[in-house]
Amino acid sequence: MAKLESLSGGSGVHVFLVLWKAARAVGTYAEKSIANLDMCGSDFAVLEALVHKGPLPVNEIGRKILLTSGSITVAVDRLEKRGLVERRAHGTDRRARTVHLTMDVKKLIKRIYAEHAADLEKLAAASLTKAERRILISLLKKIGYKAAAQSEEDAA
Repeated sequence: MAKLESLSGGSGVHVFLVLWKAARAVGTYAEKSIANLDMCGSDFAVLEALVHKGPLPVNEIGRKILLTSGSITVAVDRLEKRGLVERRAHGTDRRARTVHLTMDVKKLIKRIYAEHAADLEKLAAASLTKAERRILISLLKKIGYKAAAQSEEDAA
């Protein structure tokens, strides 16, 4: 009986499971939104980061979209092979290289991102009011910041 109680009623385990399942479901929904692009979510995330932030070093892209250094390198390699991005020498650091969108892809990714954003807006609007969205964002940040701080504290 105690096991069942831990999976309901707002216990820590219940909060985690609901958050995890919701994140997976929304992630699947978001992936469908870009399915016709013939690329995975991490490749799309790289392009999205470059559209909004401009050229970035590979490691900084990885931090922004939460990919490990190996995964981000592989994603950039895939995009470079398709002619969507290019690596260029960093302006001030000869050891570093920045990733740039190619000229051909800039307009395309802006249009595709707009369609993707509209798909996600459709889901959000069908599920939550604007006020509920603000509350949800605030609560998710609260638990996320606390988890991050606790992880850093535990690592120290």
